[in-house]
Amino acid sequence: MKARGQPLAGTNVLIRRPNPVRSLITAAAIAAAFALAGCKTEDPFSYNARANAPIPQALLAEMEKKDMAKDSPILVRLFKEEAELEVWKQDRTGRYALLKTYPICRWSGDLGPKVKEGDRQAPEGFYNITPGQMNPNSQYYLAFNLGYPNAFDRSWDRNGAHLMVHGDCSSRGCYAMSDEQISEIFAMGRESFFAGQQAFQVQAYPFRMTPTNIAKHRNSPHLAFWKMLKRGNDHFEVTRMEPKVDVCERRYIFNAQTDSSQFNPKGKCPVVDAPQDVASAVNDKQRRDELQIAELTARNVPTAPIASNRDGGMHPKFVAALKPQEVVDDKGKIRLVVENPAPGKLSTVAYSPTVEAELRSPAAIEPEPVVVADVPLPRSAPQNKEGVRPEEPSFAQKMENFFRPAPKPASDTRVAAVEPAAQPAPAPQPKNNGSLFSRITKPKPAAAAEINAEASKEAPKKEGVTAKVSRMIGLRGADKTEAQKEQPPAAPGAIRQIDPNARTPQPAAPAPATTASTGSLMSGAQPIPQTSSFDTRFSAFR
Repeated sequence: MKARGQPLAGTNVLIRRPNPVRSLITAAAIAAAFALAGCKTEDPFSYNARANAPIPQALLAEMEKKDMAKDSPILVRLFKEEAELEVWKQDRTGRYALLKTYPICRWSGDLGPKVKEGDRQAPEGFYNITPGQMNPNSQYYLAFNLGYPNAFDRSWDRNGAHLMVHGDCSSRGCYAMSDEQISEIFAMGRESFFAGQQAFQVQAYPFRMTPTNIAKHRNSPHLAFWKMLKRGNDHFEVTRMEPKVDVCERRYIFNAQTDSSQFNPKGKCPVVDAPQDVASAVNDKQRRDELQIAELTARNVPTAPIASNRDGGMHPKFVAALKPQEVVDDKGKIRLVVENPAPGKLSTVAYSPTVEAELRSPAAIEPEPVVVADVPLPRSAPQNKEGVRPEEPSFAQKMENFFRPAPKPASDTRVAAVEPAAQPAPAPQPKNNGSLFSRITKPKPAAAAEINAEASKEAPKKEGVTAKVSRMIGLRGADKTEAQKEQPPAAPGAIRQIDPNARTPQPAAPAPATTASTGSLMSGAQPIPQTSSFDTRFSAFR
């Protein structure tokens, strides 16, 4: 059992310490990258007050409280459905911890990955942000480019460009924050780059990867893609370390110990081995989650619509404060439009105490626990061997099964009963049950007029095979009178009084049947065939 705060064995724990030489080289690289940043820029890079704004003192105090350095590496996680952006920061143990959760002001498109230019979809997947992708001169206050399409997107021939996380609360395929929020995020990324972090990872998800959300979206055509993203999410949540991401066979591979140069996004995957402790912990988590998903699916929890018919979303706090208008665009999608918000309004929403308290509460992040019933697995029925004809029961086994009573449920077993709907009584049909007594119970053919007349009457109560046989061979209780049969059943626990003087009347014996071939026979008797006749030899197989 690993102590809290200690990384699992096999993980690459990286504790960043300032290196003066590396810091100077990195700073020069950042300056050059900013000078060449051409993604939606207005002017070449010069001194920019926005890009060099300091980290607020309240956020620095929060870092100190959580044992984090000002310039330690960061990691960003995005959740579309919840409209939240998380900033995780490496603490002094070498693991990542959640620093702050920001409500997203606006994201566009629907749940699902971006496929092509102009579809207004915000990307989903794993992206690396280098200093060259930081844009201090963005038209949307400040921004950083997600780097779409990445190797996975290109393996599926997806296209698009300029997909950002930026300010100004306006989105066309991006994740839009308020100006104050993007200023904080930009400053934390800048400080981590100056300390030597070469790139920070962005994990973009459609929703929080909980069993409840997976079960809710189980009918989506993107489910297989989302389950692949969930595995990367599980690697991060188990280790609290940035997962190493590679792509082969057009799918993501996480924490592979194989050198990344051996991976071809469209080619066959090399032999992939994750650290044993990490792989075991991830597999255990996925098994637990799959059990909860199966339980929720068995309970038939409601599913989300495959298409929401809405273009993007906005965090509820921004909706309540900004009161956007719902506008239907030319494609029939509903968009939230905010026209000229009052100055400082976005800042008030982004930093209100109510928002901070709700985003930090465990209920806003952790899913409700699901109790999984401990049901034993049913025993599988014996299977016939392949190519071997199943063995048929003998005549004695058939007779034993015929007279065997139905098993009664145990006293402590509760059986749910559903009252069947009333069905019209079917017309009586001649029936041959195929048993040993089939010739006795076989009805005589009747004329068509008699059958039609009987069909118009109310059908008599059907008599079971066991009761019919019992009546024929004279077992006790088989010859009840109609009055006795019509008596209602006794209440549970009641004692039925029996009159010792009452006797069950015996039915009158039917007249003996006489045929030309056999003469007089007793009721129920059968003619004795000849020893070499067909009936003697093959009657047992009928």
